Amino acid sequence: MNHVIASTDAVWMLVDVQTRLCSVMPATQLATVVKNIQRLIQGAQMLNIPLWVTEQYPEKLGETLPELQMMLPEYTPHYSKLAFSAWRESALQESSVSVAPQVVLFGLEAHICVLQTALDALAAGKQVFVVEDAVISRAESNRDNAIARLRDAGCIITNTESMLFEPLQSATHPQFKAISALIR
Repeated sequence: MNHVIASTDAVWMLVDVQTRLCSVMPATQLATVVKNIQRLIQGAQMLNIPLWVTEQYPEKLGETLPELQMMLPEYTPHYSKLAFSAWRESALQESSVSVAPQVVLFGLEAHICVLQTALDALAAGKQVFVVEDAVISRAESNRDNAIARLRDAGCIITNTESMLFEPLQSATHPQFKAISALIR
Protein backbone atom coordinates (compact mmCIF):
# COMPACT_ATOMS: atom_id res chain seq x y z
CA MET A 1 0.00 0.00 0.00
CA ASN A 2 1.14 3.50 -0.77
CA HIS A 3 0.70 5.76 2.28
CA VAL A 4 2.03 8.99 0.83
CA ILE A 5 0.77 12.42 1.87
CA ALA A 6 0.64 15.14 -0.77
CA SER A 7 3.05 17.98 -0.06
CA THR A 8 3.83 21.39 -1.47
CA ASP A 9 6.98 19.86 -2.99
CA ALA A 10 5.04 18.97 -6.09
CA VAL A 11 4.00 20.14 -9.49
CA TRP A 12 0.30 20.20 -10.36
CA MET A 13 -0.66 19.68 -13.98
CA LEU A 14 -3.82 20.85 -15.71
CA VAL A 15 -3.99 18.41 -18.62
CA ASP A 16 -5.72 19.38 -21.87
CA VAL A 17 -8.92 21.04 -20.63
CA GLN A 18 -9.51 22.60 -24.04
CA THR A 19 -12.58 24.11 -25.67
CA ARG A 20 -13.14 21.60 -28.48
CA LEU A 21 -12.34 18.60 -26.28
CA CYS A 22 -14.70 19.83 -23.57
CA SER A 23 -17.52 20.24 -26.08
CA VAL A 24 -17.74 16.45 -26.48
CA MET A 25 -17.67 15.61 -22.76
CA PRO A 26 -20.84 14.74 -20.78
CA ALA A 27 -22.05 18.21 -19.69
CA THR A 28 -23.08 17.42 -16.10
CA GLN A 29 -19.85 15.61 -15.27
CA LEU A 30 -17.80 18.29 -17.02
CA ALA A 31 -19.39 21.03 -14.90
CA THR A 32 -18.34 19.19 -11.72
CA VAL A 33 -14.83 18.55 -13.03
CA VAL A 34 -14.36 22.21 -14.06
CA LYS A 35 -15.57 23.41 -10.64
CA ASN A 36 -13.05 21.11 -8.92
CA ILE A 37 -10.27 22.20 -11.27
CA GLN A 38 -11.06 25.84 -10.43
CA ARG A 39 -10.64 24.97 -6.74
CA LEU A 40 -7.34 23.24 -7.47
CA ILE A 41 -6.04 26.23 -9.44
CA GLN A 42 -6.90 28.56 -6.55
CA GLY A 43 -5.39 26.15 -4.01
CA ALA A 44 -2.15 25.83 -5.96
CA GLN A 45 -1.81 29.62 -5.94
CA MET A 46 -2.57 29.90 -2.21
CA LEU A 47 -0.03 27.19 -1.39
CA ASN A 48 2.61 28.40 -3.89
CA ILE A 49 2.59 25.07 -5.70
CA PRO A 50 3.81 25.25 -9.31
CA LEU A 51 1.05 24.63 -11.85
CA TRP A 52 1.71 23.58 -15.42
CA VAL A 53 -0.88 23.66 -18.19
CA THR A 54 -0.78 21.38 -21.21
CA GLU A 55 -2.74 21.65 -24.43
CA GLN A 56 -3.00 18.78 -26.90
CA TYR A 57 -2.67 20.04 -30.48
CA PRO A 58 -4.32 23.43 -29.67
CA GLU A 59 -4.60 24.37 -33.37
CA LYS A 60 -7.23 21.62 -33.73
CA LEU A 61 -8.56 21.13 -30.19
CA GLY A 62 -8.68 24.75 -29.00
CA GLU A 63 -7.17 26.53 -26.04
CA THR A 64 -7.69 25.93 -22.33
CA LEU A 65 -11.25 26.78 -21.28
CA PRO A 66 -11.58 30.56 -20.80
CA GLU A 67 -13.05 30.14 -17.29
CA LEU A 68 -9.86 28.34 -16.26
CA GLN A 69 -7.50 30.47 -18.34
CA MET A 70 -8.66 33.66 -16.58
CA MET A 71 -7.76 32.16 -13.19
CA LEU A 72 -4.18 31.34 -14.13
CA PRO A 73 -1.37 33.71 -13.21
CA GLU A 74 0.39 35.25 -16.20
CA TYR A 75 3.57 33.31 -15.44
CA THR A 76 1.86 29.89 -15.62
CA PRO A 77 3.83 27.73 -18.06
CA HIS A 78 1.75 26.43 -20.98
CA TYR A 79 2.97 23.49 -23.02
CA SER A 80 1.52 22.69 -26.45
CA LYS A 81 2.01 19.03 -27.23
CA LEU A 82 1.42 16.39 -29.83
CA ALA A 83 2.46 13.40 -27.69
CA PHE A 84 -0.41 12.19 -25.54
CA SER A 85 1.89 12.07 -22.51
CA ALA A 86 2.89 15.52 -21.31
CA TRP A 87 5.90 13.87 -19.69
CA ARG A 88 7.41 13.34 -23.16
CA GLU A 89 7.63 17.08 -23.85
CA SER A 90 11.25 18.25 -23.77
CA ALA A 91 10.34 21.70 -22.40
CA LEU A 92 8.73 20.04 -19.40
CA GLN A 93 11.69 17.69 -18.92
CA GLU A 94 14.13 20.61 -19.01
CA SER A 95 12.18 22.67 -16.46
CA SER A 96 13.72 23.05 -13.02
CA VAL A 97 10.33 22.21 -11.54
CA SER A 98 10.60 18.71 -13.02
CA VAL A 99 12.76 17.77 -10.03
CA ALA A 100 9.69 17.88 -7.73
CA PRO A 101 9.14 14.39 -6.26
CA GLN A 102 5.36 14.55 -6.62
CA VAL A 103 3.14 15.12 -9.65
CA VAL A 104 -0.58 15.84 -9.32
CA LEU A 105 -2.71 15.38 -12.44
CA PHE A 106 -6.20 16.58 -13.34
CA GLY A 107 -7.95 17.21 -16.64
CA LEU A 108 -8.82 15.12 -19.65
CA GLU A 109 -9.13 12.66 -21.09
CA ALA A 110 -8.55 10.32 -18.17
CA HIS A 111 -7.90 7.26 -20.31
CA ILE A 112 -5.57 8.92 -22.83
CA CYS A 113 -3.46 11.97 -21.91
CA VAL A 114 -3.89 11.79 -18.11
CA LEU A 115 -3.18 8.04 -18.12
CA GLN A 116 -0.11 8.22 -20.36
CA THR A 117 1.32 11.24 -18.50
CA ALA A 118 0.82 9.46 -15.17
CA LEU A 119 2.45 6.23 -16.35
CA ASP A 120 5.45 8.12 -17.75
CA ALA A 121 5.81 10.16 -14.54
CA LEU A 122 5.72 6.92 -12.50
CA ALA A 123 8.40 5.45 -14.77
CA ALA A 124 10.49 8.58 -14.09
CA GLY A 125 10.30 7.82 -10.35
CA LYS A 126 7.66 10.38 -9.36
CA GLN A 127 4.91 9.89 -6.78
CA VAL A 128 1.84 10.45 -8.92
CA PHE A 129 -1.52 11.65 -7.61
CA VAL A 130 -4.57 11.58 -9.88
CA VAL A 131 -7.48 13.72 -8.71
CA GLU A 132 -10.41 11.40 -9.41
CA ASP A 133 -13.15 14.05 -9.19
CA ALA A 134 -11.19 16.36 -11.51
CA VAL A 135 -10.65 13.99 -14.46
CA ILE A 136 -13.10 13.05 -17.18
CA SER A 137 -13.46 11.02 -20.39
CA ARG A 138 -16.18 11.06 -23.03
CA ALA A 139 -17.35 7.65 -21.79
CA GLU A 140 -17.58 7.00 -18.06
CA SER A 141 -16.47 3.39 -18.63
CA ASN A 142 -13.18 4.67 -20.13
CA ARG A 143 -12.66 6.99 -17.16
CA ASP A 144 -13.37 4.20 -14.68
CA ASN A 145 -10.99 1.86 -16.53
CA ALA A 146 -8.28 4.53 -16.46
CA ILE A 147 -8.69 5.05 -12.69
CA ALA A 148 -8.41 1.28 -12.13
CA ARG A 149 -5.30 1.04 -14.34
CA LEU A 150 -3.70 4.03 -12.65
CA ARG A 151 -4.37 2.61 -9.17
CA ASP A 152 -2.95 -0.78 -10.22
CA ALA A 153 0.14 0.92 -11.66
CA GLY A 154 0.88 2.63 -8.32
CA CYS A 155 -0.71 6.06 -8.69
CA ILE A 156 -2.39 7.56 -5.65
CA ILE A 157 -6.03 8.12 -6.52
CA THR A 158 -7.30 11.08 -4.54
CA ASN A 159 -9.90 13.85 -4.63
CA THR A 160 -10.00 17.63 -4.74
CA GLU A 161 -10.53 18.19 -1.02
CA SER A 162 -7.70 15.83 -0.04
CA MET A 163 -5.35 17.61 -2.46
CA LEU A 164 -6.25 20.96 -0.95
CA PHE A 165 -5.93 19.91 2.69
CA GLU A 166 -3.02 17.43 2.72
CA PRO A 167 -0.31 20.02 2.05
CA LEU A 168 -1.66 22.07 5.00
CA GLN A 169 -1.22 19.16 7.45
CA SER A 170 -2.93 21.18 10.21
CA ALA A 171 -5.65 23.74 10.88
CA THR A 172 -2.85 26.01 12.14
CA HIS A 173 -1.49 26.46 8.59
CA PRO A 174 -1.67 30.15 7.54
CA GLN A 175 -3.80 29.25 4.47
CA PHE A 176 -6.26 26.96 6.33
CA LYS A 177 -9.16 29.43 6.35
CA ALA A 178 -8.64 30.42 2.70
CA ILE A 179 -8.49 26.78 1.58
CA SER A 180 -11.53 25.92 3.69
CA ALA A 181 -13.46 28.69 1.96
CA LEU A 182 -12.81 27.04 -1.42
CA ILE A 183 -14.92 24.03 -0.56
CA ARG A 184 -17.91 25.77 0.99
